[in-house]
Amino acid sequence: MRIGVIGTGRIGTLHARTLSRHSGVGSLILTDADPERARQLAHRLGETAAPGVDEVFTWGVDAVVITAATSAHADLIARAARFGLPVFCEKPIALDLPGTLAALAEVEAAGTILQMGFQRRFDAGYAGARQAVRSGRLGRLHTVRALTCDQAPPPAEWLPLSGGLFRDTLIHDFDILRWVTGREVVHVYAAGSAAGPAMFRDAGDVDTGAALLTLDDGTLATATATRVNGAGYDVRMELAGERDTVVVGLDDRTPIASVEPTGPPAADKPWPGFLERFGPAYEAELSAFVEVVRGERPNPCDGREALQALRIAEACEISRREHRPVALAEIPGGFAAGTR
Repeated sequence: MRIGVIGTGRIGTLHARTLSRHSGVGSLILTDADPERARQLAHRLGETAAPGVDEVFTWGVDAVVITAATSAHADLIARAARFGLPVFCEKPIALDLPGTLAALAEVEAAGTILQMGFQRRFDAGYAGARQAVRSGRLGRLHTVRALTCDQAPPPAEWLPLSGGLFRDTLIHDFDILRWVTGREVVHVYAAGSAAGPAMFRDAGDVDTGAALLTLDDGTLATATATRVNGAGYDVRMELAGERDTVVVGLDDRTPIASVEPTGPPAADKPWPGFLERFGPAYEAELSAFVEVVRGERPNPCDGREALQALRIAEACEISRREHRPVALAEIPGGFAAGTR
């Protein structure tokens, strides 16, 4: 199998390394907006660099992995669909609903595969939480608490391109909430704060956000995020039911410290970022993509799942701006979700 990798930045480099050593992948063609960066990575991996995106499609590949700038995702997905190629794409499809829906229409018309990169679905902890919910271990689920905390802010110049905290960061929490619980979000109420570094205010974004989400069975969930969590990279989910409570992301590297006299000590080596925290999950999702392309398993996260997560993020943005509850029914693009 020959796979084209479009984008060789931080996550693209990680994915290229994973695919280059995968037993089911014969070779890679790498390209990037910075051709020299792609050339250097290709040299290190013993793979081939292409001067541009056009060559990736015309030189002949069996599938495409898209890790380019977010603004390019929708167009690249559409181009791959028109070539009849399966695609793995990092989230999001696009930063707006029209762009997302247009790209999904191209995929549907071509009858091709689009697997989205929501790596938490492949994390052992989240898989365990899903099993705890589905098995009935927790009893009736009444409360879910999800959080994502970055240790340090991203570059200021990237913020206006990110889509904002709800679309860029909390979208992972929205996706995994649906996946773990098997329920849909029906109402949101969200707020944000830009009291931290001025670059967030300059970009019209917030550095900290919180959302109260009501699920279709009455379960209440909170999802919070911040860009300025100095203790380390912290991603957790707590699920509380009438019989039991479980937590994802609590281990000897979780960057929290107890102030109780007999509480556990602070982590000696807290997680510094998402690449380290979710390393095995990133590998697993690409292995799944190879199996999907081979026809050995169904698509574990198609484009419609990404659309649903974006719709929740859109509802939260409206709620934050307008200071009101928002029903998901107000957001275009809904569909009858299948089995997750």
